[in-house]
Amino acid sequence: MNALAVVVSIALAIGAACWIASLITRDTSWVDRIWSIAPVVYMWVFAGFSGFADIRLIVMAVLVTLWGARLTFNFARRGGYRGVEDYRWAVLRGRMSPIAFQAFNLFFIVIYQNLLLVLITLPGLTALDNPRPFGAFDALVAALFLLFLVGETVADQQQWNFHATDRTDAAGASPSPRFLTTGLFRYSRHPNFFCEQAQWWLIAVFGIIAAGTIPWTVLGAVLLTLLFVGSTIFTESITRSKYHEYADYQARTSAIIPWFPRAGTRPGN
Repeated sequence: MNALAVVVSIALAIGAACWIASLITRDTSWVDRIWSIAPVVYMWVFAGFSGFADIRLIVMAVLVTLWGARLTFNFARRGGYRGVEDYRWAVLRGRMSPIAFQAFNLFFIVIYQNLLLVLITLPGLTALDNPRPFGAFDALVAALFLLFLVGETVADQQQWNFHATDRTDAAGASPSPRFLTTGLFRYSRHPNFFCEQAQWWLIAVFGIIAAGTIPWTVLGAVLLTLLFVGSTIFTESITRSKYHEYADYQARTSAIIPWFPRAGTRPGN
C-alpha cells in the first residue's frame, strides 16, 4: 500500500468508530476527541514512507505533533474526554428533527470532518512526492508555525483563566463583562481560531515549497478556513443570544484577524 492508501484506511476506521460510538452513546463529540490525534498519525505515516529521511517531512510531523499535544491538553482539561459534548451540537439537535440531525451527524460531523482531517495533512503527501532539500524558507515557515502555536496557547490560557475565576458577586450576580474581552481577545474575538488556521496554512506552505508551485493539497487549508467561518458565525449567534452586550464587542473588535479595536463604535454606526 502507498502512503495515501494507509492514511485513508486509518481514516475510514476512525470514522466508522466515531459514528458507531455516537449512535451507542448519543454523544456526537467523538470526532472532536480524535481531532487533535488523527492528523498527527497521518503526518507521521507520510514521514515514515520517506524512511524518516526527509527533513521537511520530519519537521512537519514534529510541528503537527506539537499542535496535537497542545490541543489535546486543552481539550482534556475542559472535560472533552469525560463525556462532555460540544454545546453547539446540543443546540442543533434542538433545532432539527431526529432524522435530520442523524443525517447531519453522519454526513457532516463524521464523514466530512474526518475527510477534512485527512485533507489538511496532505501537504505531507506533496512533500513525500517532491523531496526537495530543506532550505531557509522552510526554516522561516517552521518558526512562524511555532509563533502561532505560542499565540494559540496564550489565547487558550487566557480563556481558561477567565472561566476558571469565580465571577459572581455576593448576591450571585455575574459582573460585566460576562465574556473575555482583554488580552489577545482585545484585538480579535477569536485569536485562537486565527492562530489555528494560520498553523495549517503554514503546513500547506511546506507543500508549496516542496512542489515549487501551488498544489491541489492546499484544499485542506481552504476548507478548514471555511469550516471556521461557519463555526464562528454559528457560535457567535449563540453567544449574542445569551449576552446582549456581545453586539458592542462585535462592533469594536475584529472577528478573526487581530487588529486594533474600533473605539466608541456601536452596532449600526
